Amino acid sequence: METQRTNKEVLAKGLKKMGISLVLMFAGPTLFYIVTTNKEKGFYIPLLIVSFILCAMAVFFAFKGLQTIMDSLFGKKKSKSN
Repeated sequence: METQRTNKEVLAKGLKKMGISLVLMFAGPTLFYIVTTNKEKGFYIPLLIVSFILCAMAVFFAFKGLQTIMDSLFGKKKSKSN
């Protein structure tokens, strides 16, 4: 019986996604804080929307990164064909 090894290419993709998520985890809340402290500026609403999108993208990339890392470690589930 052969043991399954980690797929290093898929692991690298997962770590890249987690790196993107880390950057977005800092960028989104930082932009949100800057926008909420300067409510009198003209671009308040568009920048607020951008900050929410960055925060949502951080969560998305975190989940996709973890999923990719788990796939590299344990392999993809194979569908059962009858």
